Amino acid sequence: MSSSKLSTSLVRIGAASAALLSPVVAFAQEAAPAAAAATAAAPVPDKADTAFMFISTLLVFFMLIPGLALFYGGLVRAKNMLSVLMQCTVIGATMMIVWVVYGYSFAFGGSTSPYFGGFAKMFLAGVSTDSTSATFSEGVVIPEYIFMLFQMTFAALTPALIIGAFAERIKFSAAVLFSVLWATFVYFPIAHMVWDGNGLLFGMGALDFAGGTVVHINAGVAGLIGAIMVGKRTGFGKDMMAPHSMTLTLVGAAMLWFGWFGFNAGSNLEASGGAMLATVNTFLATAAAILSWSVVETFTRGKASMLGAASGMIAGLVAITPAAGIAGPMGAIVMGLIVSPLCYFFVSVVKNKFGYDDTADVFGVHGVGGFFGALATGIFASSSLGGIGYADGVSMGGQFMTQLTAVAITIVWCGVVSAILYKVVDAIVGLRVSVEAEREGLDLSSHGEAAYHS
Repeated sequence: MSSSKLSTSLVRIGAASAALLSPVVAFAQEAAPAAAAATAAAPVPDKADTAFMFISTLLVFFMLIPGLALFYGGLVRAKNMLSVLMQCTVIGATMMIVWVVYGYSFAFGGSTSPYFGGFAKMFLAGVSTDSTSATFSEGVVIPEYIFMLFQMTFAALTPALIIGAFAERIKFSAAVLFSVLWATFVYFPIAHMVWDGNGLLFGMGALDFAGGTVVHINAGVAGLIGAIMVGKRTGFGKDMMAPHSMTLTLVGAAMLWFGWFGFNAGSNLEASGGAMLATVNTFLATAAAILSWSVVETFTRGKASMLGAASGMIAGLVAITPAAGIAGPMGAIVMGLIVSPLCYFFVSVVKNKFGYDDTADVFGVHGVGGFFGALATGIFASSSLGGIGYADGVSMGGQFMTQLTAVAITIVWCGVVSAILYKVVDAIVGLRVSVEAEREGLDLSSHGEAAYHS
């Protein structure tokens, strides 16, 4: 074949190939921009947001161990110190396992049910280093692992809050079993209702930035019912039952305040202005509540106490939790000033009037402070009071009624289910230790150890 004929043949082959491949090339040219657009549309977690959430998660964990453990430990008698430390530690560890096995799925499993997250993410199915969770900003995501862990610390802390209400007489096995059942049938459903996009209270427009209903009202109501159903401590009202170490209580309270910045600011899910607002409010509301409690004690008792200052600290933190990223700084101060007199009244007057034995005032501080905070959030969210404002078409009165409805639903759900669960636990293992074990102290009778040696 001559060179001219070869050239002619190659040209024809090339033309035929081009004709055959032209649809493929055209498809590739059309698909390339589409693939690029799809890639661009998939948001990538920002490293700063991820680091912020990592730190926030560790801060909330610090609230449980050693924060809450030392706070409650100092409030009980010396012979029961280790029992409280042990309950906080084991309940926290138990809830971490329960959370990854089914709790995360029950709360955030993707179900369209307003009450239940579903089974899709049991054993962390589908959660990987590549999966992400949405934040409050469109197009902004964080790794799903860190969202799962952040929520895990809430789930570990909340049942441990309850045990302060019946400390010094609860069986160790009963405390752990109740915590697992309570988280399953109360905490996980309420967390789904409030924080999941398909949740009942979320859909109603209820505002709960960091857990006023989910954590504090839940724990407070369950604590009150537990204090009544477990019964009073042996010798209550006759024996001296003062806190054995206000030093440790203050250390624990200070750790709680420190960790609470992760609790509140981390609930913003991003390292943005909303997190900074939550941080400012966590400082100011708490400071105002400490001063307010001290002033009230000065007028009613003639002296301001360290126990009162620590109680005011927790009351302020509880009150601002649902409003942390919603109210303005001045609103946070007002909330702190108001919450302490309310909690003080329940702790010093109502509790004595009705005679229930709430050892660490879980209901008086977390329950009452949670009620107030949730309702006040509906007021101080108003832009006219310095808050971030309401959704379109929502008035202050409308938002307040939504908050009231959310509080009522939480109280009823938690109250009824908790009462049933205490009965179930009592039937299985019994709720409280014997009188002899209680008099000896739970450190020795339940754990064979002593916190202090003379």
